[in-house]
Amino acid sequence: MYAVIRTGGKQYKVHEEQILKIEKLDGTEGSQVEFDDVLMYSDGETITLGSPKVENASVKAHILDQGKGTKTLVFKYRRRKGFRRMKGHRQQYTEIKIESITV
Repeated sequence: MYAVIRTGGKQYKVHEEQILKIEKLDGTEGSQVEFDDVLMYSDGETITLGSPKVENASVKAHILDQGKGTKTLVFKYRRRKGFRRMKGHRQQYTEIKIESITV
């Protein structure tokens, strides 16, 4: 059994007991979250596609961790001009564990 959900502008294929990192969500560690934006659902035999969402479908998960990813460096350089800029960025994420998929 798996589902495809949309959160943070991205789509994720999820199944029960899966742990994944997604874009930052509001909430504290241990709190419950529910995703109603289910685009596709499969129970192993049949596949249900939504247009755009599957009606009465939801995915429940709980938050394991709120954190920041690894640092990404952005370096700008113009040759022969003496122009150099370096910036760093750390993207915030939420680590969740999928509890159940219901239709």
